[in-house]
Amino acid sequence: MPTSVQIMPNRLVVALAYDRLCTFEFGIATEVFGLPRPEMGPDWYRFAVCAIEPGPLRATGGFHVIADGGLELLEDAGTIVIPGWRGAMAEPVPPALIESLRRAHARGARLMSICSGVFVLAAAGLLSGRKATTHWHYAEQLSAAYPDIQVEPNVLYVDEGSVLTSAGSAAGIDLCLHVVRHDFGPEIANRIARRLVVPPHREGGQAQFVERPVPPAREGVRFGPLFDRMRSRLTEEQPVAELAVEAGMSLRTFLRRFKAATGMPPGEWLLTARLLRARELLETTTHSIDAIAAASGFGSAAALRHHFRARLGTSPAAYRIRFARNNGGDADAARPA
Repeated sequence: MPTSVQIMPNRLVVALAYDRLCTFEFGIATEVFGLPRPEMGPDWYRFAVCAIEPGPLRATGGFHVIADGGLELLEDAGTIVIPGWRGAMAEPVPPALIESLRRAHARGARLMSICSGVFVLAAAGLLSGRKATTHWHYAEQLSAAYPDIQVEPNVLYVDEGSVLTSAGSAAGIDLCLHVVRHDFGPEIANRIARRLVVPPHREGGQAQFVERPVPPAREGVRFGPLFDRMRSRLTEEQPVAELAVEAGMSLRTFLRRFKAATGMPPGEWLLTARLLRARELLETTTHSIDAIAAASGFGSAAALRHHFRARLGTSPAAYRIRFARNNGGDADAARPA
């Protein structure tokens, strides 16, 4: 139960609603924070919807939204979710919303945006001097309009403590799971991920999704079993030439089709899989760093530390302290790098 983790004192999550609401982004916030989950016990989130303007509020898709209240709801929120924004910068952010968000931030509320919702935070001046991300389609626009923001276009989300931003729409799922992970620990976040039928961690960034054609279905059929075998032998050397033979392809064809199917070359895919295995072991076991390095295919603790630092911006020991089971931890270690 979540009560084994030290929970933030204010569990009220408030999602913004506005005319022409981004339906998918709003649905993500509702799915993660707003669904009744009695199995999670009394410490689970409370959820409300805040209308930033008088109704009726139309959502993308043709339906109307009836909110729980207006901007006054932000005065009591522990977390505020901005689920996209209409046209990114096509329309200004209402001054009343800007002032409400600034007051909420000043009193310690956590603010998080999904996709184009970052433009609301930027308009409120809450990202000045910070890192942030958004959908790759908007990254240059955000950077040009707000040069004081360090835009990170290739990550799935950025955690700056009290202000968090996600990339394209589906990356909002990654960010919301990250928040659950911070608040309740990895076991609960993994449980929510299973309910959503999504991975608890997605490695890499949104660059792999930019203007990339969908791989043919036959590639999934051919590579799926190979991926399973590669994961089952992470502790072994897996030369690319041997993988090509195993897949029944020439080396050149294998490299081309593997990257088309995964967005990365085989060596990078293996490194990602080994890091994921190491993270799982750090979260769920008390094995030594040396033992985890061996079990995840890195061979030595030094190699594991090097790749953790390069990819995750932290050390295995610090990651364990922050994200081991029954440990609420600190959010920063989960920021993709």
